[in-house]
Amino acid sequence: MKKTILTLCFIAMGVALIQAQDNFKYEASKASPYGLPHPDAPEQIKDYAPLIGTCNCKSTSRKQDGTWNTPVDMVWKWKYIMNGKAVQDETLKADGSHSGSIRQFIADSSKWYVHYYASKTPSTTLSTWTGNKKDGKIVLYKDQTAPNGTPGYYKLSFYDISKTGYKWIGEWVDKTETITFATWKIECTRPKKQ
Repeated sequence: MKKTILTLCFIAMGVALIQAQDNFKYEASKASPYGLPHPDAPEQIKDYAPLIGTCNCKSTSRKQDGTWNTPVDMVWKWKYIMNGKAVQDETLKADGSHSGSIRQFIADSSKWYVHYYASKTPSTTLSTWTGNKKDGKIVLYKDQTAPNGTPGYYKLSFYDISKTGYKWIGEWVDKTETITFATWKIECTRPKKQ
């Protein structure tokens, strides 16, 4: 009798495990280490498909005097999360500063919402950028006033996206985008084996 009950328990646990795996088959796994886009997610979930995986990058920020700092080595990792219905990225920089974002496309507004966090500037409220993919670029904006009081945005752009890598730039732009001032740039190369 005890063997029968024990056997039934193992069978029930096996069935539950198979059902759980089937329910979350778009999560990261041995077969898909960066997850997969869920077929029920908005079509825009594939906007980030070329970035999914790991790239070796050079991150360069602007100094207060307007010149550029020496580039910092960085690894940028991307994966699907929430069972393939959102995207998460993480940066690991050689200088010890790390950051990441959670990216969700909200169909009601037809926009990406990107929530950013960083190890050097912990916050109780995450910064949020919004935007879309257009003409092969992913462009995101957040309201930001320039130091001289001019209203504008901090604009983030992914561009030159290909199988071998991509580029990223962060820049302040005025509301008409006729004035731009780049403050941060990143160039990424995908390792041949991934």
